[in-house]
Amino acid sequence: MDRVCARRSVLMSIFPLEQFEIDVAEYQREAKERAETLRDQPRTVIVQFGRMRLVGEYPYKGDVQPGCGSKLVVRTHRGTELATLLTSMCKNSGCGSSVSRQELLGYIEDSGGRDYPFFSEGQALRVATTEDMEKQSEIESGIDQIVRSARKEVESLGLDMKIIDAEPLLGGERLTLYFTAEDRIDFRELARRLSSTHHTRIDLRQVGARDEARLTADYERCGQYCCCKQFLKVLKPVSMRSAKVQKATLDPLKISGRCGRLMCCLRYEDETYTELRKNLPHRKSRVGTDEGPGIVVDTQILTQLALVELDSDRRRIAVPIENLIDPEEAEKLVEEQRLKTERELEETMRAVRAEQRRDGRNKRGGGGSRGGSSRAGSGGGRGRGEGGGRAKAGDGAKTTEKGGATKKKKRSRRKPRSGRGRTGSGGPEGDRSAQGSAGGPSGGGGQAEGGGGASKKKRRRRRRGRGGPGGGGGGQGGGNPGGGNTGGGPPAS
Repeated sequence: MDRVCARRSVLMSIFPLEQFEIDVAEYQREAKERAETLRDQPRTVIVQFGRMRLVGEYPYKGDVQPGCGSKLVVRTHRGTELATLLTSMCKNSGCGSSVSRQELLGYIEDSGGRDYPFFSEGQALRVATTEDMEKQSEIESGIDQIVRSARKEVESLGLDMKIIDAEPLLGGERLTLYFTAEDRIDFRELARRLSSTHHTRIDLRQVGARDEARLTADYERCGQYCCCKQFLKVLKPVSMRSAKVQKATLDPLKISGRCGRLMCCLRYEDETYTELRKNLPHRKSRVGTDEGPGIVVDTQILTQLALVELDSDRRRIAVPIENLIDPEEAEKLVEEQRLKTERELEETMRAVRAEQRRDGRNKRGGGGSRGGSSRAGSGGGRGRGEGGGRAKAGDGAKTTEKGGATKKKKRSRRKPRSGRGRTGSGGPEGDRSAQGSAGGPSGGGGQAEGGGGASKKKRRRRRRGRGGPGGGGGGQGGGNPGGGNTGGGPPAS
């Protein structure tokens, strides 16, 4: 017993949550509204009827709830005919495409206003049955025969008119014939003959080229149904200005529709093109760009670009219209850019000159050390001759510094005199021969100490080829001033 009481106390301790109660109340209210809506039937329905695809709003009081696309039998201002349900004026329309009356009136106003073919005198009788559909099919199958018979009557009467199409009604109250003609036609006699033939009221309607396309045309070059047949109800005129503004070709075969007139779709984007065209500058007007001022040559509406010819170099560039500025501001920007470029160039040249100066100082320091070494080398050449040979070698090794670079004096080469190397070394001539062989052009010591432009190998070849027995001996005997016989040649006689 105590356990049962404890369980009851635990169950009684659960309290309802406030948010939970609010959610439950909202759910119950929505369910009630949904049930009331399902009990309601559509008060009025929007239907489309006739060969010209007229639109009307009629009250509906049937027991069957129609859906969008259903076929209804309606009584219009013309008679009893078959119509297609577009939508209804209540929430219970069978689909989510139902509209309110305000939306319907707004659509009619935007689509043509008073010119829109909208009718409200009539009533939706019932949903079409199988018998109604079969009867309508039988009537439509006889339209070609009606048109042919009417054309024969026109030929017999000699009337300047062309029968386009015929439209019999489901109830048989009226037969409507559509025709085209250049002028007004007196067709009273034709109406009497056709009435006696078909035993009904005859209604002859004259239409234009666009309405003719609406009745007879099917597909346009875009692959869709003709606009006038699909959804256009008010056919407004289209001007050639629309084709020119949209940069369309002016070839009549390409901008004309099935009716032979300018295509209706040129009017769809005319307002957009007009608004975009207001943003573009006029041709031959002066504008400014980032590259300088110029003159507008051409413009593009969709891309919003302007083709500008610059004043500086006559170059043409494409500039977005949002980047166009005042010509005076453009000149200031160009001048500032030029000054900035000059400053950068001057700084670059200054840096290059400084780098060249540093390189020159380094070269002068290295050239002095090389000059000293060359002078030292010239003093200790390979030649062993004394006297004139060393003097000439020293002269050849003299260097002059000019502009930080070392230069060697050029000396003229003299051909060795014949017989000088063969003189004896005992007398004065022998001394001169020894000196010439040591310091002359054919002696090895002078060239070695002078350090001329020739390489070592060339100097050796010269000593072998030109010095002869006497020259070689002179070079070798230069180190012994008193011994002329040490040259290896025969003693002087």
